[in-house]
Amino acid sequence: MKNPWGCSTGFRKLDFMRSLKTVVIAASMMALAGISGLSAALAKAPINAVATVGMVADAVRAVGGDHVQVEALMGTGIDPHSYRQTRSDVVKLGRADAIFANGLFLEAQMEELLLKLQKRKPVFFIGEAIEREKLEGSTAYENRFDPHVWMSPTLWANAVNAVTEAFISIDPENEQSYRDNEAAYLKEVRKLADYGAKVLKTVPKERRVLVTAHDAFTYLGRDFDLEVVGVQGISTNSEAGLQRIEELVDLLVQRKITAVFVESSVSERNVRALVEGAAAKDHKVEVGGELFSDAMGQDNTYEGTYIGMIDHNMTSITRALGGDAPARGMQGKLGADH
Repeated sequence: MKNPWGCSTGFRKLDFMRSLKTVVIAASMMALAGISGLSAALAKAPINAVATVGMVADAVRAVGGDHVQVEALMGTGIDPHSYRQTRSDVVKLGRADAIFANGLFLEAQMEELLLKLQKRKPVFFIGEAIEREKLEGSTAYENRFDPHVWMSPTLWANAVNAVTEAFISIDPENEQSYRDNEAAYLKEVRKLADYGAKVLKTVPKERRVLVTAHDAFTYLGRDFDLEVVGVQGISTNSEAGLQRIEELVDLLVQRKITAVFVESSVSERNVRALVEGAAAKDHKVEVGGELFSDAMGQDNTYEGTYIGMIDHNMTSITRALGGDAPARGMQGKLGADH
């Protein structure tokens, strides 16, 4: 029996099934090609990295280069010692491919969350990669270390290397790119260390005392032979009592210290109290400038980079304590030699 197409019904069914099979195979191949293309696209997508503080974000951005998109949770003027994560922070951390923190109990209020996240995704505490014998003990917390390792360009180089190794562990195909980026970044860090050694040694011996809002500059002082005195301890969560203020006022008067420093992420109240207390004893003390301690400067500025913040600190300290440094720091004539 023939149908209107001039063939038997049986043959028509067979041809239809063959055609259907061809269509299914073609569709499957297209779907597989689509999945493969999507996988390739995902493989080329930048790593979504979240950093806790600006200094860490700067290193992650420099080493990661085009292979990474970086967001810092804490911006200008934020104190990481007392910072508590917001709901939006938790969302960002949950979506991140990798998380970078300083560690060493800098992010004290976030540590528990970061350790929980570490059980299910890469979380790197780059400050803790530094050898313990190179760290100073914490005066605020037992069995802890001073977390302000970025204040020493030499120590910070070790933390930068930890960033490089972290990226290689999760993206080995781009190892050479990460190592090249690290080398370029560390070249600038070495210039920074050389600049600091050059200008800070010009501060007269009797004036080499750095008085700041909190004890964040120990590593800088150790590297460049400065005596460092903080009104508050290593953590800004430690309160400075009236007795501490009185002790430091006496120190300023007795040693004829004429400059103290405020910090961008710490209240000026205690430092201003020192100035007023010294004035009451007929000793003039001025605020030598604002230093960046636990946070960098504004985004899209020189001080909003690691190199810029430390350069600013070194230059401001040198000039306020009577040393010789160009007003524009490494960007000025003295730094041009490097």
